Amino acid sequence: MKRSWRNRPTGSLFSRLWRPWESINPFRGRGRAINESKPVGIRDLVASPDEVRARPERRWKIIGGFFLVLLSLLIGRLFMLQILQHSSSVATVNANSLRVSAIPATRGVIYDRNGAPLVTNITTTEIRLSRAQAALFPSIKGALASLTGLSVKQINADLNNVQYDPYQPAPILDNAPASVVEFIKLHSSEFPGVTVLNVSMRNYPNGGNVGAQVLGYVGPIGQVSASELAKGYRTDSTIGKTGIESYYEQYLRGRDGNQTLEVNARGQILGAMHTTQPQVGSSVVLNIDTGLQKALDGYLSSNILKVRSTIDPTTGKRPPALNGAAIVMNPNNGQVLAMSSYPSFDLNSFISGLSNAQYKDLIDTGAFNNYAIQGVYTPGSTFKMITATAMMKTGIFSASTYVNDTGAFTVPGCLQGAHGCVFHDDVKTGAGRINLVGALTASSDYYFYNLGYLFWSQQRKYGQTPIQDVATLYGLDNYSNIDLPNESVGRVDSPNVRVTLHNAYPKAFPNTSWYTGDNVEMAFGQGTTAVTPIELANAYATFANGGTRYAPEVAAGIINAHGKVVRRYLPRVQSRMNLPASVRNPILQGLVGVVNNSHGTANGTFKSIATFNMNNFVIAGKTGTASNAPGLSPNSWFVGFGPVPNPKYVVVCVVAEGGYGAEAAAPVVAQAFNYLVAHPIKPVSLKSNVAAVIHAASTTTTTTTVVKSTTSTVSPKKPG
Repeated sequence: MKRSWRNRPTGSLFSRLWRPWESINPFRGRGRAINESKPVGIRDLVASPDEVRARPERRWKIIGGFFLVLLSLLIGRLFMLQILQHSSSVATVNANSLRVSAIPATRGVIYDRNGAPLVTNITTTEIRLSRAQAALFPSIKGALASLTGLSVKQINADLNNVQYDPYQPAPILDNAPASVVEFIKLHSSEFPGVTVLNVSMRNYPNGGNVGAQVLGYVGPIGQVSASELAKGYRTDSTIGKTGIESYYEQYLRGRDGNQTLEVNARGQILGAMHTTQPQVGSSVVLNIDTGLQKALDGYLSSNILKVRSTIDPTTGKRPPALNGAAIVMNPNNGQVLAMSSYPSFDLNSFISGLSNAQYKDLIDTGAFNNYAIQGVYTPGSTFKMITATAMMKTGIFSASTYVNDTGAFTVPGCLQGAHGCVFHDDVKTGAGRINLVGALTASSDYYFYNLGYLFWSQQRKYGQTPIQDVATLYGLDNYSNIDLPNESVGRVDSPNVRVTLHNAYPKAFPNTSWYTGDNVEMAFGQGTTAVTPIELANAYATFANGGTRYAPEVAAGIINAHGKVVRRYLPRVQSRMNLPASVRNPILQGLVGVVNNSHGTANGTFKSIATFNMNNFVIAGKTGTASNAPGLSPNSWFVGFGPVPNPKYVVVCVVAEGGYGAEAAAPVVAQAFNYLVAHPIKPVSLKSNVAAVIHAASTTTTTTTVVKSTTSTVSPKKPG
């Protein structure tokens, strides 16, 4: 029956809505109340079967079309997988069944010049925990705590330790007991995110405090750059962070191996398919002598602590002695025999683990700084050797000419008033009539004030920077090119330096002008002149050997895992300067007097400390008491070399805000010479180290001898 407006079901709801007047007709039904409505049933809403035409073909078309679309999608996907993406599909299947596991290479050993190991390796088992899994399953930490005996607090501290890469599992327990390791392996499902690794860790046979800044430490690489990925590093690789570990990383790291494992769908290992063995890193042999290094570390630290507890008779205060450094070099080839820095740290702490508070404290105190190459200090009177050289080379003044040191030098023609025109000696009474030898021996400020004035007043003849030019030849404003990372560079005050400093730091260096008084201050190592200990040691080494400036060399050579010498580092000449006897001898005589003459500034110190015959082993040197900002104690310096006339050793020490050079720095140098005289340093021999080298599988490498010689002021560092 077809519905239309003319043929509507009379009993439907629609019909009653269509005829609304019927609902209010009081006479439309019999026996009904006036307001009673007719009830509505389901049949009033749904049409009867005979009222609807059956159309089954439309339903079949819809269902068939739906399945046809699904079939088309399925065929298309199969075509892509089987034909278009066949190669990638095969790779995916293989990846699901094969796992490649890296085998870390053992780092090379670091030896001293005598073949004694300074840094070796030990193999230990380490338990690590994924931060992501620990966050998803907090109960893991409690389970690990119960198993290992660690507290949950300690585990949380390890997870939050800033030293570890946040995207890699954090080390929770080193040297894990075999019972703990076995339990985790047997119940791996109960410890999601927990991994057990056999790792090679650094070991320090002489203790982690010996030469810590020189040796450096290793740590997680963290984020890996594209270049590091190309070199084979992974996000969980260990890399040298500082010192020799960093500079010679390319040799020490070795080459990681890998193992291809077959696993089932549950990730269980079925067997090893292929294994590539790792290659042990090459070993680095240093010019360092372990015995001397230990002794120098002790001399520096004990003397700094002594200075801190001793009242300076001049100021009536205890010098803060903030930090310090000491270096022993061979002036004839640039070999670094020992290098100490204070404050220091224990390398073993990077194995046992540092808390965040401990790590921050080491950073705040500057313990990670190698002040021997990174500390920049005003040189004070140690700079007088440079000014004396400029004097002798130019002939502006005769070494035999006497000057009357009255204790106060007044700049001739000065118009700045008494305060800016008068420069006082440290010893107010002055040294009286002295020549160059006496001026160096007694460290006369007046004598060098006068030289600073003379050079500036005769600049038309000698130029504006004759002293600075000699300082450059000595290397005091250049990188020394030592084979250690993060070296700082010094500066020698000059008109150009003033402008450069003002442009960079206008508030700290407001003045750009250069006056006579500035030249006077520069001539005895004050003003804005500042040098590093390695630069000053190298300058005195250059003078000691007659004018050849070598690049300081910490490493002597590289030996591969088979014990074969693959690199040998020979002396690198940076520059040469002409120091004939007529120039050098008067200066040398004055420096010898510093230690051996009764008027010498370090004579009393060496007489009280030296245990060797100073007549048979003659020491030359120079004290330095370098003024700092008003209210601060001066920097304490001493540089010594000997035996004269054929020096084998140069020793330098600096103590920041340590007071007088003879009182804080000179004792360290005197003690170092005590050791050197009693224990002469033997020549380094790479062949003698071969027997001590770890033998392991390694690629044969062609032997290369590295010789770098240049007359340029600054030469590039050798690859590190």
